Amino acid sequence: MNLTLAEALCRRFEGFRAKPYLCPAGVATIGYGSTYYPDGRRVTLIDPPITEPVARALLMHELAHTFAPGVVRQCPGLLALAMRTGDWGKFNAIVDWAYNLGVGRLQTSTLRRKINAQDWDGVREQLMLWTRAGGQVMRGLVLRRQAEVDLI
Repeated sequence: MNLTLAEALCRRFEGFRAKPYLCPAGVATIGYGSTYYPDGRRVTLIDPPITEPVARALLMHELAHTFAPGVVRQCPGLLALAMRTGDWGKFNAIVDWAYNLGVGRLQTSTLRRKINAQDWDGVREQLMLWTRAGGQVMRGLVLRRQAEVDLI
């Protein structure tokens, strides 16, 4: 499973922070937006700082063990399409979206229905609806969704 593009998107839009911090949703986070360590422990605000290579490893672990499998469960045809065509863009775009918003949101979304129907125009349209935080359109989310759309 190739997650290179998802990793790059996450790194670009999450940014690196060595020390734990509260994300906009109020969740303790570290590195490139990681909320859990590989051993299953939640990140806390009293955790020691980490290095950038450790943050990258943490990100890749979460992508490979939580978010990519979650996308596969919700959109099984997406992995099959990537494996059949060798084009991992669509899969990576949705893994990045899930990393940002959660697999639970994917499960209940119109986006999921559009992906499973292979309605790629509808997928692009749905992605661009997820640009708000706290009721406000956020420039960073618009740019992230556009980067995902560009892979679809």
